[in-house]
Amino acid sequence: MHVVATAGHVDHGKSTLVSALTGQDPDRLDEEHRRGLSIELGYCWTDLDGIGDVAFVDVPGHERFLSTTLAGLGPVPVAMLVVAADDPWMPQAAEHLAALDAFGVRHGLVVVSRSDLADPAAALGKARAEVDRTSLAGCPAVVVSGRTGAGLEELRAELVGVLAGVTADPSSDVRLWADRVFRVAGAGTVVTGTLPAGTVRVGDELAFGEESVRVRGLESLGRPAEEVSGPARVALRLGGRAPSALGRGSALVTPGAYAEVTEVDVRLHGEGRVPETPLLHVGSTRVAVRARALGDRYARLRLGSPLPLRHGDRVALRDPGSRHLWGADVLDAAPPGLGRRGAARARAVELAGLRSDVAGELDRRGAVRRSLLRRLGVDADPVPPEAASVGDWLVSGQQLAVWRKALHSAVSGAPDGLSPEAAARAIGLPDRGLIPVLVAEPVSMRAGRLVVDQALPEPVRHALETLHSELRDDPFRAPDADRLVVLGLDRGTVGRLARDGHLLALGDGVVLLPGADDTAYDVLGALPQPFTTSQARQALGTSRRVVLPLLAHLDRAGRTVRLPDDTRRVLPRQTAAS
Repeated sequence: MHVVATAGHVDHGKSTLVSALTGQDPDRLDEEHRRGLSIELGYCWTDLDGIGDVAFVDVPGHERFLSTTLAGLGPVPVAMLVVAADDPWMPQAAEHLAALDAFGVRHGLVVVSRSDLADPAAALGKARAEVDRTSLAGCPAVVVSGRTGAGLEELRAELVGVLAGVTADPSSDVRLWADRVFRVAGAGTVVTGTLPAGTVRVGDELAFGEESVRVRGLESLGRPAEEVSGPARVALRLGGRAPSALGRGSALVTPGAYAEVTEVDVRLHGEGRVPETPLLHVGSTRVAVRARALGDRYARLRLGSPLPLRHGDRVALRDPGSRHLWGADVLDAAPPGLGRRGAARARAVELAGLRSDVAGELDRRGAVRRSLLRRLGVDADPVPPEAASVGDWLVSGQQLAVWRKALHSAVSGAPDGLSPEAAARAIGLPDRGLIPVLVAEPVSMRAGRLVVDQALPEPVRHALETLHSELRDDPFRAPDADRLVVLGLDRGTVGRLARDGHLLALGDGVVLLPGADDTAYDVLGALPQPFTTSQARQALGTSRRVVLPLLAHLDRAGRTVRLPDDTRRVLPRQTAAS
């Protein structure tokens, strides 16, 4: 399906033209027929050879209904600008064209209507000159008469050509801006809107702010459907428990795919200075914002209420006093603070060179969650080769170097080392889960603590190498006191080596290699449970001198539990870790 919006001055034949194309009347209110003008958004559709279903959103042309007009134009990718052959270029034609330009609409055509009442050449020339200064520059132009039908076949052919160049991704995240919300007896709340891209299916769950709704029924062009892909006009039946706050301008989105943002940095398009308190229009909604200039071409917008916006979105800003319109491209939907003096000027320079790919995000943020990148509309793959991926986090190579230097400094200042939690706090890490990727020489993790490896005296280093050699194949035959003396490992040296993670000291002069307790846990877990001390000694191939302090160590660590009959059993890993 394709969706086309009309635009143009009041009484220039937009509704008549839509009726001629579709055979349907877009004016659905009695007051619209009585006054002879469109007040609300109208919806009609037809089938065009070569392109299929085409839905039309007919917007009001009167100046009093500009907000309604913008709600109709905002989500629609294609527009027909209608001007009358028997009238001069009129204010609302200019205003609607400015709105299309502000929204960045690039697909459309100019239709000169009422060609049976006057020579269309002047109107066509003026419209062509005005349109070619906007985002619709170069679009086709057609002369028609809705009353006689002259030119309608040419209009259909040109419209098919324009629509053939418009594509949308059916796998995109859904963001449906509601333009009508009403209740139907027996069906509950119904929401209609233009779906620009993505696919909605019966049974889908969609998010509305912090709440969720379920699609219990789906229609498109008056026909029930199981799924509809954009661009399309859709009606969603949400049942009787839909949030009461749903209304025109509400957005229904794929859960977890959009952030509800309250500040954005934008690039401005248009002449003149944006006022301090413009209205922001996007999709079918509008919100009041406070604008802070960032140089001449950029601004920070603080939204009066949160909206699901992403990098790359196009919005329109309107001065409610002068009705002047500007286009604005969202460059950053999660911008940094602007606290320090001169920050606005520096931010303008940064925005001028801003990249909205994963490499650009890492350059300016240092570390960012993949889930946030998705909500900002940024593809997290491929990860730059110098960056690190840790769970949901991506960390730039530069940020890794900064944090590693800070970690080395923090750990060096702690004689007994630091726990991962304390280290994360000390260097301002956003998540302690990032610690493992920061551990690099001379920092190492020993016995659950981060320590800085100091150069060991040659005799001590030689003694450790000898112990590793002796215990490699027989890890639980701990050296006795005489052997430790021969190696030159007195009690003080053993304590320091154990503190730094080079040895596992169990007390009573029993020394093993780091990790021997993990090996023992696995061996004992394979025994029939519970087991005796003798069974443990035999399984580990060691003596009571070693097995008793080793079992006590495992008891203290919550990895084994001693029972009243002096037997023990191994605790499951999830229990031992809790």
